[in-house]
This record gives sequence, C-alpha cells and structure tokens, in this order.
Amino acid sequence: MADHVSSPRARSPRDRPRESLPIIIFTVVGAAVLLMLLTFRSPLLALKAGLTNLLSIGASYGVLVAVFQWGWGSSLLGVPQPVPIVSFVPMLMFAIIFGLSMDYEVFLLSRIREAWQLGADNRESVTHGLSVTARIITCAAVIMACVFFAFLPQPSVTIKMLALGLGVSVIIDVTIVRLLIVPAAMFLFGKANWWTPRWLDRILPHLEPYGPSFHLRQRARLVGAARTVPSYA
Repeated sequence: MADHVSSPRARSPRDRPRESLPIIIFTVVGAAVLLMLLTFRSPLLALKAGLTNLLSIGASYGVLVAVFQWGWGSSLLGVPQPVPIVSFVPMLMFAIIFGLSMDYEVFLLSRIREAWQLGADNRESVTHGLSVTARIITCAAVIMACVFFAFLPQPSVTIKMLALGLGVSVIIDVTIVRLLIVPAAMFLFGKANWWTPRWLDRILPHLEPYGPSFHLRQRARLVGAARTVPSYA
C-alpha cells in the first residue's frame, strides 16, 4: 500500500508578486527617503515623507479587502460575491500611488522650504506652503480620482480593484494625509523640521529643487518690491 505523505502546497507563479511585495516596498521607500534627504537636507522630513506616503497606500489596501474579500458593498460595483485580491494588484497600486504621493509631497515641501529659507519662521512657512499648494494639489487629485473611478463600470474584476483602490488612495492621500497630517506634524515638529546633524550636513550635497540661484532671485525680487513701497513717515 502506497504511503501518502502530506507535502506543502506547491508554489504558484501567482505567489511571486505577493512574496516580492515587501522587498519592493522596502526598496522604493528607502530610495525615496534618501532622495528626500538629499533634496531637503532634513532627516525628519525625509522619514516623515516615507511614512506618511505609506498611510494612504495602507488605507487603500484595507478598502480593497473590505469591499472585495469581505463583500462590503461589492454588489454596488457589479461583484455579487466576495473574491480574492489579484496578486499583482497591490504591487501595481503601490507603484502608482507612491509616485503620486511623493509628487504631492515634494510640491508641498518645496514651497514650505522656500518660505523658510527666505526668513519666515516654521509656522509661517507651513502656512505659506499650504496656502499656495492646497488648491493645486486638490484639483490634481480630483482629476486623478475621476479618471480612476471612470474604470469602475468595466466588467473585469481586476480593473475594478485597481480603479477603486487607486481612486480611494488618491482621495485619502490629499484630504487626510497631505493637507492635514503633514502640515499638523510640521507644526508640532517646529524647528526640528530643518535640523541636520553637523556630520551629515558636511557630507550631503547642496541640491536645490528649483536650481541654486532660485532663492537669490527670490530675495532680490522681495528687496526690489520693498524699495518700491512709498514711505509716508
């Protein structure tokens, strides 16, 4: 009589994206933190950017699980019963959303840092950066969300997953993370936002998002504007 020995389940090619996702996340987040550190010369801002970008991605993963695996409202999307998440969907979502989130983050931080380098304090810098970029970031996010949600009526369940996950992630990233959590955290951090250890400051290159002469031109413009203001003293 042949002996039946239980063996572990054979690995499927569909398992490979799921197994490589942690490595991809670690590599991409690490590279993003390094680039943010080189650009803004602030360890705190670099770490904050990497962590906050993961918030919206994690929230969108939770929405996908709730809708498609738990069946919460899936019938409204034309999916009558719970289905498993397609293995490559989280990986593709991470690549797209992390890029969009980092784009919004760099745009916001560039304006905040611009005000800081022109002499404003931390509170004024955050307020200036948020007031200048909030409408632009919101409009861009609304456009992207509408584009993603437009694919929800498609019959393919995979496309529905991508459309819902990407659209929800963009909305969460802009309304909660980018325009609420990030400015609030920078208010609380205060001057620590712009602190760099001396040993790190010596080895970091001086990179400017808008070029090395940008702030000189800004200062010259402000000085010229101040000179044209009439004095009534």
